[in-house]
Amino acid sequence: MLSEWFWWDRLWLPKPVTWADLEDGEGRVYARVSHLYIIIPVAVLLLGLRSLYERLIAVPLAHALGVKDKVRLRASHNPVLEKYYNTHSKHPTQEDIKGVCKKLGCSERQVERWFRRRRNQDRPGVHKKFKEASWRFTFYLFSSIGGVLALYDKPWFHDLREVWAGFPKQSLLDSQYWYYIIEMSFYGSLLFSVAADVKRKDFREQLVHHWATLTLLSFSWCANYIRIGTLVMLVHDTSDVLLESAKMFNYAGWETTCNSIFVVFALVFMLTRLIIFPFWLIHCTWVYPLDQFEPFFGFYFFNVMLVVLLVLHMFWASLILRMVKKFLFGYLKGDERSDEEEEGSEEEHTRMHSNGSVTRLSNGH
Repeated sequence: MLSEWFWWDRLWLPKPVTWADLEDGEGRVYARVSHLYIIIPVAVLLLGLRSLYERLIAVPLAHALGVKDKVRLRASHNPVLEKYYNTHSKHPTQEDIKGVCKKLGCSERQVERWFRRRRNQDRPGVHKKFKEASWRFTFYLFSSIGGVLALYDKPWFHDLREVWAGFPKQSLLDSQYWYYIIEMSFYGSLLFSVAADVKRKDFREQLVHHWATLTLLSFSWCANYIRIGTLVMLVHDTSDVLLESAKMFNYAGWETTCNSIFVVFALVFMLTRLIIFPFWLIHCTWVYPLDQFEPFFGFYFFNVMLVVLLVLHMFWASLILRMVKKFLFGYLKGDERSDEEEEGSEEEHTRMHSNGSVTRLSNGH
């Protein structure tokens, strides 16, 4: 009963189309839910491929670019503090510190220093961050190239009204199938590895982004919103290539290269995420379909999910603009999205030289 309600024609398809109208035949092949089952094994395969890539390519590349982890002062061996750190809190309150001081017979400053150094030991090193950025750069680069090759000769790439020509009776292309499967598998692999990857200040927003993306792509697949789905993926991947490459050069200490790429990234991000995405793609999904059919649940759901992504874009854009503002006025002190390092750890802050150039960009979407 629940399954019948969930797959009710009117939830997914415009009147008077039914699922029976989307049966394969006459040279047409339509997207099926069963096609998505392969995503999990492909995601696992990508995790394995990532492990090999980081070991065989990212590590040698890091050495070639001069990526080095800063030697951190380790916390002294102290079973009492170590137990408190692992079982109670990594950030003890002042009252807790005073209690520990009485128990150990040491000063508050010594205890605070121990916890600071202990926390720094758990922070990911530059090598780890470089490998992660390198893997994402490689994926986004090939994904963007593949997306352009899959779309450049399609009518809807040049005329967005063609996105809805014949909808929803649009046959699935091989290029669309693989573009979707690989992209969704990649975001699935990011969810699988989220516990091991570097955590940022916008960790929750990243999770929301990954889930929203997977939900949006899954729905667009099932409802045959595939043409617009491929355009959305291409728009998102383009700026990510620049972001991950800027992070790689930042970790390598190539300040001028990092700064140059960051400027290009900021421009491309604003263009693709805040102009093309809302004023071309969301306009395409809100306005053009109404010329062919009446609004239905799927129409509203798909557009709401696009707006969720747009809100996340605005959040990240605000961080980028704050960095640009500080960049222009010469008082940029740290990356707006990075967790600030503490005393005695690797200084991964964004800094200003006297010439006003940004020398650190440790994160971004």
